[in-house]
Amino acid sequence: MAEIKDYQLFINGEWRTSTSGETIDIICPSTGEVVGKVQNGTAEEALEALEAADKAQKEWRKLPARTRAEYLYKLAEEIKANAEYLAKLLVKEQGKLLKVAKGEVAVTASFIEYACEGARRIEGDIIPSDNPNEQIWIQKIPRGVVVAITAWNFPLALAGRKLGPALVAGNTIVIKPTSETPLATLELGYLANKVGIPPGVINILTGPGKAMGNVLVESPITKMVTMTGSTPVGQQIARTAAQNLTHVQLELGGKAPFIVFADADIDAAVDSALHSRFDNCGQVCTCNERMYVHEAIYDVFMEKFIAKVKALKVGDPMLEDTDMGPKVNASELKNMERLVAVSVKEGAKIATGGKKPEGTQFENGFWFEPTVLTNVTQDMTIVHEESFGPILPVLKFQTFDEVIGYANDCDYGLAAMVFTNDMNIIMKCNDELEYGEVYVNRGHGEQHQGFHNGYKLSGSGGEDGKYGFEQYLEKKTFYLKHKN
Repeated sequence: MAEIKDYQLFINGEWRTSTSGETIDIICPSTGEVVGKVQNGTAEEALEALEAADKAQKEWRKLPARTRAEYLYKLAEEIKANAEYLAKLLVKEQGKLLKVAKGEVAVTASFIEYACEGARRIEGDIIPSDNPNEQIWIQKIPRGVVVAITAWNFPLALAGRKLGPALVAGNTIVIKPTSETPLATLELGYLANKVGIPPGVINILTGPGKAMGNVLVESPITKMVTMTGSTPVGQQIARTAAQNLTHVQLELGGKAPFIVFADADIDAAVDSALHSRFDNCGQVCTCNERMYVHEAIYDVFMEKFIAKVKALKVGDPMLEDTDMGPKVNASELKNMERLVAVSVKEGAKIATGGKKPEGTQFENGFWFEPTVLTNVTQDMTIVHEESFGPILPVLKFQTFDEVIGYANDCDYGLAAMVFTNDMNIIMKCNDELEYGEVYVNRGHGEQHQGFHNGYKLSGSGGEDGKYGFEQYLEKKTFYLKHKN
């Protein structure tokens, strides 16, 4: 039986038991066992967290940005010092491979460190006025209280991605992780107290979205909501936040096309297609969700690709030689089964996978085989509905215009991947692909200094880099009239 740890709500620097008297079980995706318990928080406690953050922000914003960054550098160091513990906790609650979890912990720290590097780069403008003896000053100031709502696929990294720039910019934060994977995020509360971050600057809540989430989003105290998650939830947040015209930053669903042109390096494309579909059991918003391969190389490409998919080892995510772990929960597993059944009914063929793996080790938990579907057409459900799991539909194409049309025939616009050595094709893709991120001759994986930005139903606002940092700042304009 896995070790079970009970967590409380982290409000104003203190650990609190919810007045609801209820807890939520956190289930290990690999075994189906309970590995932790968190508080089933209430709307009243969400409001208390907002009020604590609001009070703390009035002093936190007065600190020099560099001083705020010094607190966060210490937090990043503590995250790295506890990397092994945090990584194993991520495996228990989310089911990802231990090696992937270690990478997530490292990225969490580096997200925060990158934000700290921007402390001396919060710059405004002085602009000439049309009037005599006058200057126009545009100053960048913190927004106030930021609510961060995070997804279950990379819970700790997403918390760090939002926490770093929010706090360096002078805001305070209330973090609401999902009920599936809140444990590693809650550990940030212990580390924040250890490094002396003032009470109320970081608050972490657990509980139902309808009870707590609505209060967090609709409260006039909240000056910004940053959310990573599904498109339907993001749309609801936008509608609710509109009541107070609260600034909203959303990173939502994706259906990334992976396009392999005839002149591509086939081996490199095969390897990238593999990891860009099956990393983290396909639970990545920028994953290879549908693959288009030019008919001239289709047979050669697919022979190599299917062989590598079949060779993937599904199993215990704690083991070094495991290639793929389980889905995060039972409903996600059921959705995989539904999508395969619908695809077959619509005419697709299962080239490999398509079901729960056989064997006693897979009797418990939420397992699904790496799956490749062929004989797929553009009008099928699997080409348009985000699977967010280890299912990949593959289609042939003949011409550039055809495949660009297929790629853009989508409600989402987060990421796309292109393999070609023809610079003319690359430039045409740059002009015509309707996606916020395009990866050329490599798989998915953004960097801190870039800009993680989605089009269409993939979100608004964007994160990372200088443009992402700007989301956490408001502008104030002074018209300064002076005597000559």
